[in-house]
Amino acid sequence: MSRSRSIFGLILCIAVSPLSAAPLLLEEVLASVRAQYPPQLASLIERDLANGRVVQALGAFDLNLSGSIGMRPAGYYDGRSGAVALEQPLGNWGGSVYGGYRLSSGFLPDYNKERTGGDGEVVLGVRLPLLRDSVIDRRRASLWQAQMDQQLADPLILRQYLDFVRASSLAYYQWMAAGMRLSLAEDLLGLAKKRDSAIAEQVKRGASAPIVQVDNQRLVVSREIGVVQARRRFEAAGIELSLFWRDAQSGEPRIAGRDRLPRAFPDHQRPEGSQLSADVAKAMVQRPELRRLELSLQKLDVERRLALNQRLPNLDLGVQGAQSLSDNSKEQKIDRTEVEARLEFRLPLQRREASGRLQQAISGIARLQQEQRFARDRIAAEVRDSYSALLAADDSLRQSRLNVELARQLERAEGDRLAQGATDLLALQIREQATFDAQSLEVEATADFFRALAHYRAAMAADAPPNLLSGPRR
Repeated sequence: MSRSRSIFGLILCIAVSPLSAAPLLLEEVLASVRAQYPPQLASLIERDLANGRVVQALGAFDLNLSGSIGMRPAGYYDGRSGAVALEQPLGNWGGSVYGGYRLSSGFLPDYNKERTGGDGEVVLGVRLPLLRDSVIDRRRASLWQAQMDQQLADPLILRQYLDFVRASSLAYYQWMAAGMRLSLAEDLLGLAKKRDSAIAEQVKRGASAPIVQVDNQRLVVSREIGVVQARRRFEAAGIELSLFWRDAQSGEPRIAGRDRLPRAFPDHQRPEGSQLSADVAKAMVQRPELRRLELSLQKLDVERRLALNQRLPNLDLGVQGAQSLSDNSKEQKIDRTEVEARLEFRLPLQRREASGRLQQAISGIARLQQEQRFARDRIAAEVRDSYSALLAADDSLRQSRLNVELARQLERAEGDRLAQGATDLLALQIREQATFDAQSLEVEATADFFRALAHYRAAMAADAPPNLLSGPRR
């Protein structure tokens, strides 16, 4: 019976006691950045802005409705006329097609184009540019450039996202390092407090001088100050991390407490020297800066093609047909069906506007080509530099671990000597401080390695998620 009660009590304690919080991992922070980080959400709006510019450019090809009314209130002729028409610009070959209806009344001369039969007439026509504005014009150029702006939105979003991933990774590892340094400071304080009670007992027995206890109490106070400072640094790191780690429902910043601290940094391996060339090649493909420059060159090439076309003369063909709807058109001396063709030629003799646009486009292309060349050099340099920093951080981490092991050996040896009476408390305090400093350096070296890894991954654009750039366009 007593055994059943104890089992029931154990189950009840497990049921009512809160579950320990799981360690906060970097993947959880990055997921919050993608879903809740306001600057990341703001960058995604760039797609909507680009879509709006495409819709705006498509407005140049809208179906146009026009109408007119004319009258002659004074003069020999007293005719009145009206017309309504629809005109549709053409997207493939410039020009436009149009159709409408016109009607006149009263007395108009026979040569007046507005004169129609009593029931009016239907008009259909087409205007086609044969040279200038034929294969390209300002309307189509603006549309193509707006569509390229749609594609340019993705490199801009990706560049900002990679910066956010790097910044959140640095904040996360700074938070981890600050939490571990706080634990080390508390452990160092615990040693002094634990020793204080033993020294107090020795002073009572007369085995130690009272000044020894005063010295240890001074050490306790000094280490308590260190704990306060370490706690402040941990709280500051948590506040910085909260900008990236947010509540999944409200999107408000969340401050990670010590209960979310992982026990240790993630496992890592030393990068292989043979992978550097491959990583540089990956960066050339994955970095968004090169894609942005490529699209910018395409936009300027559209401007160059437009400027070349604008240097051509205007040679426009127009064909219009009119069909009268009146039965008495013959009496009014108006042909029932009329077809008219017109060829117009215009040429600005100096063509300075088009020449200036062409010069600007060619110069802009040359400038972007130089920027593109330097961007490749800079990306390769960034990858190599971050790789060098990663190797140096790994070397420093290995040495710091050896330093900790040696400091612990010296501390244990000094503790044994103190127990045997061969040394004093001051020497042990020095060894304890040396171990604490070595452990702090190890924590910082580990954080430096992962910070260097974050810079290296950003240099390669290794954290670009496919779903970030493959969303449906609206």
